[in-house]
Amino acid sequence: MRISIFHISLFFFLFALGHLASAQKSREELEKEKKENLEKISQAEKILNQTTSKKRATIGQLNALNYKIDAQQSLTNSISNELNLLNQKLNEIGSIINSMESDLDKMKTEYASMIYATQKSNQSLSKLAYIFASASFYEMFMRLKYMEYYGKMRRQQAAQIEIIRDLLIGQKESVEKVRMEKSTLLQEQIFRNRELNKLKQQQSSLVAELNTREKQVKSEIEDRKKAVDNLEKIIAELIKKEIEKSSKGTSSTKFALTPEAKELSDSFAGNRNKLFWPVNSGFISQKFGTHPHPVYKNIQVNNDGIDIQTNENEAIRAVFAGEVRNVAFIPGMNNVVMVQHGEYFTVYARLKDVKVKKGDKITAKETLGIVYTDNDGTSEIQFQVWKNNQKLNPEQWLFKK
Repeated sequence: MRISIFHISLFFFLFALGHLASAQKSREELEKEKKENLEKISQAEKILNQTTSKKRATIGQLNALNYKIDAQQSLTNSISNELNLLNQKLNEIGSIINSMESDLDKMKTEYASMIYATQKSNQSLSKLAYIFASASFYEMFMRLKYMEYYGKMRRQQAAQIEIIRDLLIGQKESVEKVRMEKSTLLQEQIFRNRELNKLKQQQSSLVAELNTREKQVKSEIEDRKKAVDNLEKIIAELIKKEIEKSSKGTSSTKFALTPEAKELSDSFAGNRNKLFWPVNSGFISQKFGTHPHPVYKNIQVNNDGIDIQTNENEAIRAVFAGEVRNVAFIPGMNNVVMVQHGEYFTVYARLKDVKVKKGDKITAKETLGIVYTDNDGTSEIQFQVWKNNQKLNPEQWLFKK
């Protein structure tokens, strides 16, 4: 029974330790998430400073602020989840300590009973007299073995008590360490919540200022729509011509691919969710498809690709190997580069400078040009992905940051 209490206590300790190790892994994942969000906040801060330097409320400024708020909110959520894990860890360690203290008390009680029984036996009869009082040689042998076993059990019980006591001390030290970590996290949570509230106040002020410029902003929305429609028309016409050329004049909606072009096309398709971003640093400021305007919810805006807001003078890179099929200037979209990858096309618009020309064979991550920065200080590119004459959601092709 004495051994079983020790083994049960040790088993419970090891089982709980394994569960705590699993929780530690989850915490490491949360720490990684926190680090990523801090990088996003730093990135947004840099882009936001660029747009706010113009001293005028803009959609680009609002996009950067919204991105920073999302990252700050995610960071706050990560801290809350981490605090929950620490509370769970404290509860589990508390359960371990309570169980081990209970087992230690039982073991001490049993050990005291053994010592008392031994002392009582020694008072009534010496060990030697006890052995020689045996009625036979066999009984003498058995009494010797019993005394040897009893002494071994006492020593073993004492050692087990020491092991449990040391483990208990270690767990109590762990509690203090976790409490200190929790205190630090609580301070960070307070700071991050304050920062989040400040950002939301800035957001409200920015939206209010944009509302005072409603007529001008709506005019900018209309100008953008015209530029997007013009870009779509040019892309569609170019793709149609390229399809007709590959099909040798026959009517078709798909490319007739050479073996080399098919290999490139299949390779591009196989890299869905894995393509490089067209910029090294930035965030998606407007998603693919139709959605409400960030300020005027009654206005629907359509995007044939995604807008990526980035830093001033950021290099625009090819997301995959291919051939430059067109370089053009489109009002409202500035310089545009189209790259063909078999039956797929990628489109990069709003470039200030272009570093490639039509017919160039390019590699993944090769610089195509430099991002254009408008008068409001917003540096943003339009990125599109097409398959034959069908528009695709580019966000589903880029690797997830």
